[in-house]
Amino acid sequence: MMVILCSEDQYEVYEFYSDLLADAGHAVSGAGDGREALALARQVRPDLVLLDIGMPHVDGFQVARLLRADPETARIPIVALTGYVVEGVERRAKAAGCDAILFKPCPTDDVLREISARARHVRD
Repeated sequence: MMVILCSEDQYEVYEFYSDLLADAGHAVSGAGDGREALALARQVRPDLVLLDIGMPHVDGFQVARLLRADPETARIPIVALTGYVVEGVERRAKAAGCDAILFKPCPTDDVLREISARARHVRD
């Protein structure tokens, strides 16, 4: 079981991913915007962050940069989720510190596969 921080500003989308992750045996903490995601990441120290790019207050790119800049959260794997299928978004996500990016709507198997690929992350 992993502890996963799911940061998503659309409640229905958050609920979908939260249920998917819980059904796969993971514990889920939720954040509805970038500021909350940063605070929860520092408080909970999740094994992985599932991070929406388009969020209010602080977008996912900035959240990823700030998590990578903080020694306490720098090693947490980040999987970005976005509905922004535009040129350069994948490059920007990687440059911000995301380990992978998935485009919504994405098959649930792809989400679980990305999480499994990062399951080797060891909690501090």
